[in-house]
Amino acid sequence: MDGWIIDVIARGGYVGIALLMALENIFPPIPSELIMGAAGVALAQGRFSFWPLLLWGTLGSTLGNYVWFLAADRLGYRRLQPLVHRHGRWLTMTWHDVERSTAFFRKHGQWIVFAMRFSPFFRTMISVPAGLAHMGHVRFLCFTFAGALVWDALLIGGGVWAADTIHEVDAVLGPIVGGLAALAIAFYLWRVWRWKDD
Repeated sequence: MDGWIIDVIARGGYVGIALLMALENIFPPIPSELIMGAAGVALAQGRFSFWPLLLWGTLGSTLGNYVWFLAADRLGYRRLQPLVHRHGRWLTMTWHDVERSTAFFRKHGQWIVFAMRFSPFFRTMISVPAGLAHMGHVRFLCFTFAGALVWDALLIGGGVWAADTIHEVDAVLGPIVGGLAALAIAFYLWRVWRWKDD
């Protein structure tokens, strides 16, 4: 998987970054830390420019979150619940998770959409209660974009720092990306294995 991610970044350029970031928010096992971190290394090597990289990555992240928001907004509680019960194992999401995140959203308000962009576990999940609460689409997109912009800038900075700190970064990038991808997949499989329907 590490070779595939690096290949998409190298060949796909900014659009490839946006695609990966959208997929990361739709399907759990691809972490944004891995994608934007590797893109930050590529930036340090002169293969990208900072602002287009940040904007394309943030756009992809926002669109990926919008998929979940739209699904929840259009389906509503009654139609979403059977879907989560049927496919929750593969999404590593239970209906209890949806109810808990919805209560959290109602308690803390719409700013939580911005704040949860910095949480590795809830940044995608928060799109569901926002959709179920029928948060305004433009407002959701603005809050999500703003939070993702800050998060992606931090990840890019981390990748640049790694490139400046680690000697012969090309030699270690593959193993680092591979190790992180393996950990992400292992965590996803563990969640699938431990999953219990409520």
